[in-house]
Amino acid sequence: MIRVVIVDDQTLVRHGIANLLGMSDKVEVVGEAGDGESALYLIPQVSPDVVLMDIRMPGLSGLDVLRKLRASDDNTPPVILLTTFEDQDTLQQAIRLGAKGYLLKDVTLDNLLASLELVMAGQSVFDNRINHRTDDVSAASRSQASLGDAYDLTAREVNIIELMSEGASNKEIAFRLDLKMGTVKNYVSSVLLKLGVRDRTQAVIKIKEEGWF
Repeated sequence: MIRVVIVDDQTLVRHGIANLLGMSDKVEVVGEAGDGESALYLIPQVSPDVVLMDIRMPGLSGLDVLRKLRASDDNTPPVILLTTFEDQDTLQQAIRLGAKGYLLKDVTLDNLLASLELVMAGQSVFDNRINHRTDDVSAASRSQASLGDAYDLTAREVNIIELMSEGASNKEIAFRLDLKMGTVKNYVSSVLLKLGVRDRTQAVIKIKEEGWF
């Protein structure tokens, strides 16, 4: 039995997925959450085998939740992200953050059940309509690992740089990574020192000119 938590801000969609999965004797829906904050509270409480989560939600997005889960616990359950959009940038971010699946919401029940089983077996799953793009995404993930090696950056510092490159302020970074402002400032200072630059603007320019992001 695969124990699943469903996270989606649209009640009808959330209940619809739960009802569909309830038709299978292989799946048990152990919890539902209507927003990111509720998901962060629920997931540790019920310890699901897999989380099915919408990407676009008010407040914390699915990517934000995934980022916070990864930062808080090494034993985060595998997450399959659901979306109505074929978005290459979002797909890249999802894989960098450790998502095990990326499916369009019109996925059939049979394919969804098969995806859950594959993820439980340790594999990653992607909708066939976007699967042809995953080689480029994997290359981007390897590039980020190389960035850490090139400048002796920790995984957290690479995370900070990624958010800086998206234009996030220290306050936004603190919120998205669930860190204190002082901690973020310390990370930023460390990043600037390792990159050999004076400020955030120079840091972002440098990593973009070098093709890391």
